[in-house]
Amino acid sequence: MASVYKRTEDKEIARPVWYIGYTDFRGRRRTVRGFTDKGETKRLAAKLEEETRLIRLGVKQPAEELHSFNKPRTLEQLIKEFIQHLRNRDASDKHVKIHESRLKRIIEEAKCRGLADLTPHRIETYLAKCREAGMGKRTSNHYLRAIKQFTRWLVKTRRMFDNPLADVPMLNSQTDRRHERRPLSLEEFALLIAAAERGKPIESISGSDRAMMYFLAVFTGYRKGELGSLTSASFNLNDDPATVTVQAAYSKHRRTDTQVLHPAVTSRLLLWFQSKEFLTSSTVLFPVSDRVPGGVDRKTSKMMERDLKAARGLWIEAASSPSERTKREHSDFLAYVDQQGRFADFHANRHTFITNLGKAGVSPKTTQTLARHSDIRLTMNVYSHTDLEEKADAIRRLPSPAQECLRSGPTALEGKNGQTVSPDGTQPKSAGDESDASEIVEESSLDATSRRLSRRDRSTPGRNRTCNLRIRSPLLYPVELRALA
Repeated sequence: MASVYKRTEDKEIARPVWYIGYTDFRGRRRTVRGFTDKGETKRLAAKLEEETRLIRLGVKQPAEELHSFNKPRTLEQLIKEFIQHLRNRDASDKHVKIHESRLKRIIEEAKCRGLADLTPHRIETYLAKCREAGMGKRTSNHYLRAIKQFTRWLVKTRRMFDNPLADVPMLNSQTDRRHERRPLSLEEFALLIAAAERGKPIESISGSDRAMMYFLAVFTGYRKGELGSLTSASFNLNDDPATVTVQAAYSKHRRTDTQVLHPAVTSRLLLWFQSKEFLTSSTVLFPVSDRVPGGVDRKTSKMMERDLKAARGLWIEAASSPSERTKREHSDFLAYVDQQGRFADFHANRHTFITNLGKAGVSPKTTQTLARHSDIRLTMNVYSHTDLEEKADAIRRLPSPAQECLRSGPTALEGKNGQTVSPDGTQPKSAGDESDASEIVEESSLDATSRRLSRRDRSTPGRNRTCNLRIRSPLLYPVELRALA
């Protein structure tokens, strides 16, 4: 019997979608999305039940058998059709290439020859072997996500009846972080900018252009590909506030992203633009990404590593004494990889941006919006960092204990159940005895028959009725019962 219902989280919506739960011809319980109209959803449920009945009787074939396109298809052919589907949905070339390589690797190395081989056991066993060979949990999740997206597409296009990998869980990648990043402190960032401006070209990018890139990355949170798409037309420096916009074609989430610029960034940009000659509105300012037509993919991590190395060398040379120099040489200050294995690569500038928002007291929701994250857990757990000094400062802000708590010989000790014990150890006295006694005396003058009185601030164990018989109906509780109470 099919059931039509609303989801709990949708009950507050004005016109929620109804869902259908029914048992298919294989005896499996399935859920189908219906319509906002309950009557239409009921008619769809009746149609699904009738189709199931006809399939069980052998009158009708299942949809997965009817959708064979007149010839069987191998997994290689299905992958080609899936890749074309991604291209039709305007997925980026990088996204398409990554998915294609991951799917082909799984199919080949897991020895999947047909749809029947796409089983949870086979896929999980293959990924476990990859992790034993050195693959990280995060990369393993990427491979699993690719094959699960492929099987979901097979179900939607009726090439499979159900998704065999729907219940395969992702692993906790937090326990196996291979390339964890760290934010830069304000002093590190200042020295990095100074070293970049004085440095030689790296990856065909001049020192002043690299410094401007670092400045924008730290104060906007833009990624490498987004910065690589900026032109002079992307900036509105005369507005209040000044803004910079990344077009949807180059944004990670395929939407137009506009970011407000800090006044210091605006001033620096104006001076930087004055140093540029023959700059048109369509000229790419930072040619570091091949996502832009005619662009070249350059190693921004290599830029950061060399500029940090130069800044660290100057910082160590500026030590005032041999002992201070030794201390600086053993520190993580301006290190590309610190002692904890965290990297200060180009994407670490985005971590710096989001971490600085938290330090400035910006609310988590605003931080998530500025970071352009769909999930606040990504903003708070991955991109926000707290160092030891901040933790120590937070602990120091806790209020000091009262002086009574610091005394070695208190005049009174609190016993269990709210009792107060006198210092000489005499008979304990309940803290509520005096108030209870006065309450009983006051209430007894109102009704002599009510000997069992309830506290005003308490309820019965069932928490649904009061023990005070004075307010109960005399028809339901005769005088005999009230006298026994």
